[in-house]
Amino acid sequence: MGRSVWGCWQGVVSTAVLYGSLALFTSILHNVFLLYYVETFVSIYKIDKVSFWVGETVFLIWNSLNDPLFGWLSDRSFLSSPQSGSPITTPEVVLKRLKALSTNGPLFALSFLAFWVAWARPGLQFLLCLCLYDGFLTMVDLHHSALLADLAVSATDRTRLNFHCSVFSALGSFSVFLSYSFWDKEDFYSFRLFCMTLAAFSILGFFLVSRLLRERFQKEVLLRQDEAQTLKELSVGHAPLTHPEKPVTIKQYLKQLSKHRNFMWFVSMNLVQVFHCHFNSNFFPLFLEHLLSDNISASTGSILLGISYIAPHLNNLYFLTLCQRYGVYLVIRWLFMLKLGLSVVMLLAGADHIYLLCIFIASNRVFTEGTCKLLKLVISDLVDEDFVVNRRQQATSALLFGMVALLTKPGQTFAPLIGTWLLCVYTGYDIFEREPVKDSLVSVPDVAAGSGTPPLRLGCFYMLVFVPITCALLQLAAWSRFTLHGRKLQGIKTLRQGAQHGNLIDVKAI
Repeated sequence: MGRSVWGCWQGVVSTAVLYGSLALFTSILHNVFLLYYVETFVSIYKIDKVSFWVGETVFLIWNSLNDPLFGWLSDRSFLSSPQSGSPITTPEVVLKRLKALSTNGPLFALSFLAFWVAWARPGLQFLLCLCLYDGFLTMVDLHHSALLADLAVSATDRTRLNFHCSVFSALGSFSVFLSYSFWDKEDFYSFRLFCMTLAAFSILGFFLVSRLLRERFQKEVLLRQDEAQTLKELSVGHAPLTHPEKPVTIKQYLKQLSKHRNFMWFVSMNLVQVFHCHFNSNFFPLFLEHLLSDNISASTGSILLGISYIAPHLNNLYFLTLCQRYGVYLVIRWLFMLKLGLSVVMLLAGADHIYLLCIFIASNRVFTEGTCKLLKLVISDLVDEDFVVNRRQQATSALLFGMVALLTKPGQTFAPLIGTWLLCVYTGYDIFEREPVKDSLVSVPDVAAGSGTPPLRLGCFYMLVFVPITCALLQLAAWSRFTLHGRKLQGIKTLRQGAQHGNLIDVKAI
């Protein structure tokens, strides 16, 4: 009975849906992590400033290096022709990535739990938790992202896969709505139970979905092996058509990548994007507290917080339809221009327009995160270009995603460091020394009288508007130099499809 039900699920659920569902099991945890990990260690565990900066610095190094390291270990065998035997097929590549996801997904969920229980000195726990969590998150994200380029080449199929990711990521963002109800710095027990429930759901999801996908692609691999054996038997006595090539070394690969101009311009733009996304996540609670808390209720703050996490995924469904019509390049350019325009309008309006401020805080995060959701499509196109230009036997998807992360993930660490520094420069407010600052703010007579603006509130407002303005200008400058779009992109895709004809997976047919 159980086996028949399992077989029924295998037949009903499509590959695209299963691929998208993996985003759910990651997002329900990662959204909570981004929102609360800084506040937990600063306000609850009372980490000191030196330990915080040391932890973030070590995290910066590890966060940058683990992506290309794991990508190289995963894809180094794809960088040249095999010395003997048949070339590895796309179903085998997919199966290899799914095995990695089935192992690292549950470990990622367990590492998430380590943040919410004090088990060591704050400085040591901060460092170990960040490195463990990011290591497993990297393995999950790297192989899941690489599957986007491995499962399909056409823009239509990749958009469909990304569509399902957006749907399930939106569902995962509901954990933010719920988290606001459980978050209490004075009583942390309920929040710990909430995090344990999320982690258990994620572990179960990774186990079941990876098993379904592995069994599905195992059949595909066996079919390809039978075909290869038949061809081998028919070609006995014939000389090989190609000569084996020497493996590509990491030095040679980096040299090839340094000449990839579109790659270099993309990572320049994406570095700023990663910084802005994490800046919004890290300082969203601070903006709510000091810009809006006196004018909106707690329930309104909870709704605003949840919308800012869910709306990017829902909005992305619309953005993907625009991508199919106008192309990813133009849609991303429009989003940069929109971010710049909204920020300038907010700056001119000032901090006293509360409803406009609510809309801007939410929309700033929505459009920034919406842009991030589209960038995987661009990286997949860069995988195609790398495959064609360097004449590879198999696309090195995970490795290229890893190299992108090497050059862009530092923005994740720079966000809290630069944010806290800017806050201190603007206002003299130090998040590590709350009590003295709190007393000084309360004693300001102008605030009660309504005759002045609190220094902290004004500093938060300046951070809120000047950071997106600066980011948008830098991104527009870099994005204007990116040329992989239009006819050039279509030509690259045609060449890759021709080179791998018969070795790709038809997602619709599975």
